Amino acid sequence: MGNICRSPMAEIVVRRVLADHGLEELVTVDSAGTGGWHAGEPMDERAAAVLSRSGYDGAAHRARRFESGWFGRADLVLAMDQENLRALRRMAPSGTDIRLFRSFDASAPDGAEVPDPYYGGADGFVKVLQMVETAAEGLAKHLEQAVR
Repeated sequence: MGNICRSPMAEIVVRRVLADHGLEELVTVDSAGTGGWHAGEPMDERAAAVLSRSGYDGAAHRARRFESGWFGRADLVLAMDQENLRALRRMAPSGTDIRLFRSFDASAPDGAEVPDPYYGGADGFVKVLQMVETAAEGLAKHLEQAVR
């Protein structure tokens, strides 16, 4: 939503996973929120701390709002939850491939979301990171088939 918790965590993790799969030169990864109230702000401190403890660096991230013109340069757009999925679909041109991020986690039930940890404690960010890492592996496998 605000691009300071889930989506920047996912962006950073997906970049690493794609590099591990040798796809970093073939796939562009970016994140943005459907709301603009945090535009220009760094990642939530709790998200950055959880990432850092796991060997990721989120220091350069600055929040921004998704713009409808970006659909033209994206083959796949991922949403963290149903609310963001609906918002993106309202903005998207017909035929745009928009999916839930956890749809790439084979162990997650259909429609599974990455919950927003913003109003909770640090443990919520740890759980989000675990969900993101699992889904990122599934996404990388999907993208390997799509780009090779």
